[in-house]
Amino acid sequence: MPTEILMPALSPTMEEGTLAKWLVKEGDEVSSGDLLAEIETDKATMEFEAVDEGVIGKILIEGGTEGVKVNTPIAVLLEEGESADDIDTGAASGSDKSSSAKSDNDASKEAAKGDNGGSPTPADSGSSGPVPAQTDDKGARIFASPLARRIAADKGLDLSQINGSGPKGRIVKADVVDAKPSDKPAKSDAPAKADAPAAAPAGPSTDAVVKMYEGREYDEVKLDGMRKTIAARLTEAKQTIPHFYLRRDIKLDALLKFRSQLNKQLEGRGVKLSVNDFIIKASALALQAVPDANAVWAGDRVLKLKPSDVAVAVAIEGGLFTPVLKDADMKSLSALSAEMKDLATRARDRKLAPHEYQGGSFAVSNLGMFGIDNFDAVINPPHGAILAVGSGVKKPVVNAEGEIEVATVMSVTLSVDHRVIDGALGAELLEQIVQNLENPMVMLA
Repeated sequence: MPTEILMPALSPTMEEGTLAKWLVKEGDEVSSGDLLAEIETDKATMEFEAVDEGVIGKILIEGGTEGVKVNTPIAVLLEEGESADDIDTGAASGSDKSSSAKSDNDASKEAAKGDNGGSPTPADSGSSGPVPAQTDDKGARIFASPLARRIAADKGLDLSQINGSGPKGRIVKADVVDAKPSDKPAKSDAPAKADAPAAAPAGPSTDAVVKMYEGREYDEVKLDGMRKTIAARLTEAKQTIPHFYLRRDIKLDALLKFRSQLNKQLEGRGVKLSVNDFIIKASALALQAVPDANAVWAGDRVLKLKPSDVAVAVAIEGGLFTPVLKDADMKSLSALSAEMKDLATRARDRKLAPHEYQGGSFAVSNLGMFGIDNFDAVINPPHGAILAVGSGVKKPVVNAEGEIEVATVMSVTLSVDHRVIDGALGAELLEQIVQNLENPMVMLA
């Protein structure tokens, strides 16, 4: 039976994407690992690989199609002995219906964890075409090869009761050949679900807003995947995370002098350290000094991380990325600087892989280069905190001797998730960051 190739979820937040370009054509033979297409997600353009071998029998969604929902059939794969005549013309008409195809949310979550979305679907004995993928009692998608599904169907096996030995737990032929049918355990009576809480107000509808501006000239900007994701995540953050804010001024004169000396010494190596490099290092070391603050919110628990993985906000056209510098406390300033430049460049080109912008417990958002004195940043879930950094400004300050002098002062605000970090702990973390930046040589000790 022909196998549908589905639009994959290539990132945890992806609900739809653009099938930018096919790298194969109808009639091409493909093997597991071969590149099939380029897909634009909400964050980047990524290559999509085959997980099975066969022949591309029909392409259902043309290259360049936008708004293709996750798990929409995009092509049909034929196995040995099958031909294009075996393809159900009704199923093959999906190329005209990609925007209305239903997305299986649970399957999307599973795919985001590592499946590339091209997994085959089981055949329905009452249909000549493929049908949606099977799921277990918890709604999780069951991954199995087409041959394993056929054997299981012939033997009356329940795939949810079989442990797969293939990659990522996939069920293969060997798992079902010797398996015997067994009765599924009776379901226990589950307590009735409580009524879901009322949804928070979503603001005026599109039609209501448009009506407000009737007769006024405007341009309508279509939301791309990145803008939709940013809107959803920031709304989630402000509605669900109990933020509180801690503010400090940091004297930068010692750091600026130290940075200038280091840059002269590193000039021959082509290294130029930025103030932001020092801020990343200071934050990473502070998380080690205050380990209870190196934590994230995980729904019904808090995860305290061992490494200092620091995310840094990078503005790009139409949005932003937060690439993560892993083990930032262990790296030299020059190594952090080189890695940050590389991540920022690839972020602007939308070439980051998901593992490069996921994770971390803490983030830095610096708007000082834009002349912003201070601001409050929104926490990026599931992080426990984010440091908003303003510009360094010369101000009159009172020194240790009680005299007024001019110093370069930078204002920072630490936004903290109160579920993860309490006030005193947040203050301790910020104090460590301040000490590291005001005494920069300590960071090299």
